[in-house]
Amino acid sequence: MSTDDPPEGLRVAVRVLCAFTAQAGDLDLRFTPSPSAQDGVAGHDTVTARRPAPWQRELPLASRCGDLLVQGRADGFDPVAPRLEEIKTHRGDVALVRGNHRALHLAQARVYAWMLCEQLGLARIEVALVYFNIDTQVETVLVNWQTADELREHFNTLCARYLGWARSEQAHRRARDAQLQALAFPFDGFRAGQRDLAVATWRTHHHGRHLLAQAPTGIGKTVATLFGALKAMPAQGTDKLLYLTAKTPGRQLALDALRHLQPQDGTARLRVLERVAREKACEHPDKACHGESCPLAQGFYDRLPQAREEAAQSAWLDRASLRSVALKHGVCPYYLGQDMLRWSDVVVGDFNHFFDLGAHAWALTVGEPWRVGLLLDEAHNLIERTRLMYSAELDPLSLAALRKAAPAGLKASLDRLHRFWGTLARPAAGAQLLLNELPDGLVGALQRHAADLSEHLAQDAGAPDARVQAWLFEVLHFVRVAEVFGDHSLVEITQAGAAVRARAARARLAIRNLVPAPHLVPRWQAAHSATLFSATLSPMDHTIRLLGLPSDVARLDVPSPFDPAQLKVQVMPHLSTRFNDRAASLDAVVAVMAAQYHAQPGNYLAFFSSFDYLQQVLARLGLSHPDIAVWSQSRGMAEADRDAFIARFTAHSQGIGFAVLGGAFGEGIDLPGRRLIGAFIATLGLPQVNPLNEALRARLQAGGGRGYDHAYLFPGLQKVVQAAGRVIRGPDDHGVVVLMDDRFTRPEVRALLPPWWRIEPG
Repeated sequence: MSTDDPPEGLRVAVRVLCAFTAQAGDLDLRFTPSPSAQDGVAGHDTVTARRPAPWQRELPLASRCGDLLVQGRADGFDPVAPRLEEIKTHRGDVALVRGNHRALHLAQARVYAWMLCEQLGLARIEVALVYFNIDTQVETVLVNWQTADELREHFNTLCARYLGWARSEQAHRRARDAQLQALAFPFDGFRAGQRDLAVATWRTHHHGRHLLAQAPTGIGKTVATLFGALKAMPAQGTDKLLYLTAKTPGRQLALDALRHLQPQDGTARLRVLERVAREKACEHPDKACHGESCPLAQGFYDRLPQAREEAAQSAWLDRASLRSVALKHGVCPYYLGQDMLRWSDVVVGDFNHFFDLGAHAWALTVGEPWRVGLLLDEAHNLIERTRLMYSAELDPLSLAALRKAAPAGLKASLDRLHRFWGTLARPAAGAQLLLNELPDGLVGALQRHAADLSEHLAQDAGAPDARVQAWLFEVLHFVRVAEVFGDHSLVEITQAGAAVRARAARARLAIRNLVPAPHLVPRWQAAHSATLFSATLSPMDHTIRLLGLPSDVARLDVPSPFDPAQLKVQVMPHLSTRFNDRAASLDAVVAVMAAQYHAQPGNYLAFFSSFDYLQQVLARLGLSHPDIAVWSQSRGMAEADRDAFIARFTAHSQGIGFAVLGGAFGEGIDLPGRRLIGAFIATLGLPQVNPLNEALRARLQAGGGRGYDHAYLFPGLQKVVQAAGRVIRGPDDHGVVVLMDDRFTRPEVRALLPPWWRIEPG
């Protein structure tokens, strides 16, 4: 049968067809954690390497049912038998693979088997499911013979179930693109600099390039970048636009902008999905994710088609709307959202949805493949966030607690890991070792231990032991990070203090990523286009180098729309807030703050390098100026407490809010007008000098020079500019920023501050 493009362009991948039509029954996550994508690739390679000629691997196949073209790649085919093999990797006892998973796997195998029968004119074929245990390297093969007639009937049945949805999705795509082609900017006009940003974003996404855009706070970066990227979608055939940010407020700004950009008369065609973390979407955190425990998992796949249909018709799927649809149909909101990721046009979420090791959106982008556009808000945060994504650590206290009350069957494995851990290098109490290589045998020991933990959880018919499960996830993440270890990272072994060491008897193990660039290069290559924007991307070479962006990335620096007269910037040239000078600086810092407050009463934010320094200044100010109202950020502040902190800044209040630079209140908060009239910044924001940061400085110096600037100066000054950016939020705002450190007078520091600032000595 011909596999030319179908007349109406209806096509689907085999895995999508089967996932859509062949799953039934409960959502069941009791089976051991799924192997990572890298594990899956490695497992497939191991199995295929065992097969002798003339066995064939990765066969591209296609077949048409009416106007639907189904395409995919079969894992393997033995033309002598003849035998089709579908390979699936797993952990734990294969007998515990759930029935709904087996049904899905078998459906895929049968579809590929039909395609081979059709292509080669076979009357019958052996269909084999090969389950490969990535921990034990053992294959379990389930085989049965199928006739071509049986396979054709199965294929046609699946296609018939999918065709109606496919036609509906095709109509949706056409209506979406028509509406985007006619999209108009939702406000009367552009703010200064906003049009430049929108046009640059459109050009970037239209031509399939990447863009770094630095634009000042207050010009409307969110709506400008969304407008430009959405306008480019129809001509470029963009499947998904991912708007990703580091913090929750950024998601809400994007959703608000998307509402403005769509028709308000109920004719909106753009399907918008908000993705949140599973723990935030979970309706029953006290229950396990399977049908025998959670009512929203029971019969999930039976009710999913109706929930999916309503969600698609709703189109607007922010957290509340998605939850409403899910609960109406009795399905889990989080996993309904995961399914709708395939069928949405714009996805709003966190950086980790595309850049994390196990990111679902990334896996789908590569696997489908999709043509994806990225909008990355507050992109200066991406460096540190991705460093954390590709870092991992193991706490000896977690192992010690599990050994103390070892579950039946796990004691030997826990003791074995404990003994191995004891053979590793041990620094002195409170000291730290940094290694350029992974300790010999570490990965193997952890892999064997993970296999034992997985087997234990898989055999437990009841609710999983939360302690074992949490420890397994820590071990698996460490192993996955270790498997991609390179000269971009270090191993850190830290010995705890005496009291803790007596309980744990082992040092803390960590892999610390220093330069995320090597991990991110494949992500940039997979994305059709990306716009990274922030008010603080200067110098751009720093961002490009650490994020591994392509050398031809476009650059845009939007001039500030604000009149320099709106912001008074003062530097205290005779005041040092260096670590050794902090005790002596307290009176001077308090005097500067009090003088400014009394001269111009109102709301201020005061930023410090640490909570200790913050508390010292706060106490001194309270003693010498009790008339000034103060409120303070605290360590580990809950979301409600953060909201209460912000709520103190009103149009009629007066006082000083104390915060740590680089923390929750240094960026991403909007306090326009009289809600905030000034900021005191008593630090350069330089990262702490410690062995890890010194290793980073040395690596960057050896890899291209300016190691100190990239490790300390650039990230520190970005935090300063972000914090100062809280003051002027709109064209009518006026305020003051007081920079309290003599180092702000240095030319290399001044060069990193916004050029529109007129800096005066204090």
